[in-house]
Formats: sequence, C-alpha cells, structure tokens
Amino acid sequence: MTTTRSKVTIKGTKDGLVFFMDDTCSFDELITDLREKIEHSHQQILTGPLIRVSLRMGKRYCTPEQQEQLTQIIRQKGNLVIHTIDADVISKEEAFAEREKSKFMIETRTIRSGQVLEFDGDILLLGDVNPGGTVRSTGNIYVMGALRGVAHAGANGDDATVIASASLEPTQLRIAEVISRPGEEWADKQGSAEFAYVEDGKMMVAKMNYLHRVRPDIGWKKAFGV
Repeated sequence: MTTTRSKVTIKGTKDGLVFFMDDTCSFDELITDLREKIEHSHQQILTGPLIRVSLRMGKRYCTPEQQEQLTQIIRQKGNLVIHTIDADVISKEEAFAEREKSKFMIETRTIRSGQVLEFDGDILLLGDVNPGGTVRSTGNIYVMGALRGVAHAGANGDDATVIASASLEPTQLRIAEVISRPGEEWADKQGSAEFAYVEDGKMMVAKMNYLHRVRPDIGWKKAFGV
C-alpha cells in the first residue's frame, strides 16, 4: 500500500495556525493539496472566530504572484487571516541588498588634519589618522596604524559596530550616538592595540585579543556576506 505524503501540514499554536509547506514538490502540487485541505478537510479548525495564519515555505522561494495565489486560497475561509509568510531563502534583490550592507573598503594612506575618510560599510585603513583627521563609516572601523584623530563607526545608528586600532590614542570616538573623549577610557593607555565598543549605552575599550569574545560574529558575517 502506497501512502501519499501530505504537501501541506497544518498545526495549531497559541498564536493561531501554522501551515508547513512541502518545499520538495512542485508548486502546482502544493496548490492542489492546499486547496483540498481548505475546501474539503480540517473543517473543525478552519471554522469559527478569526484565526491568524503563518505560512512556512521552507527552502521554497515564492514569487509575489505565487504568494498571492496561496493567500487567495486560504482567504476562502473568512475566518483565516494571513499573518506572515516565511521562507529560508531570499530573492536575488534581497541577496544583493544584503551584500551591499557588507561592503568593505581598504584604504592605504594617512588621514591628515582636515581630511575625512567616509564609507558606507566597513573601513580598513592601512595608515594613521592624525589629530584633526576623521574616519566615518556605517560599519566597523579598523585602523592598522595610530588613531589620533576622530573616528565614528555605526554612523547610521548601529551600536554593535567597533572601532579598532593598532595604537588607540583618539581625539574623539563615536559609535552610533555614543561619544567618548580623552580622559575617559584611554587616559592612561600607551597607545596599544585596542578596540572600542558600546555596552549598555556606554563606550568601552578592551585589548584587541578580546574582540572575538565581545563581537564573536564580526568575522563570520564578513566571511559569509550576511
């Protein structure tokens, strides 16, 4: 006896219903099974007061048109309201947007007084930032020389970014909206390799070898582009 695997599995939760969609069958097969369940089975749970429905697509990517098809079938039951449609894959446009967010600039020069180095993404500066010079980015800032000027990481409001330098002696550091000035964290430092980060709304400074503990996902995010 051969049993046919269900293409749509419906489970109830405290927040409503979850429709688990088979991501290995064709879309037509999925539609057929969904329509069968909506129109001819599961009547006990598909009737009554308003119920929120979440669709779990797995590794299947659905176009907006296909999502609309699924939505229209489910809406045949007036008490079912689509809450979310989740998938483990993204479109090319979304992937490109994520890639753009993970951009990385490598610059080899000294940022002198009055100069500004600015970038939408992470900055790796192979050089110094002199007093009066400024480095500003929406991502992390890594200075492989002496940082004696101003550095502003997370300029778009990301306070999970860091500012790292081989010799941290800044005029001012800023991460997102948190500002720190000399006389605070590094007043007694000798310009050693350190990084600044924000914790509980306050600027903190630690030795470079603690970076992987404080921000363990930085390297992972860059390696996989997410």
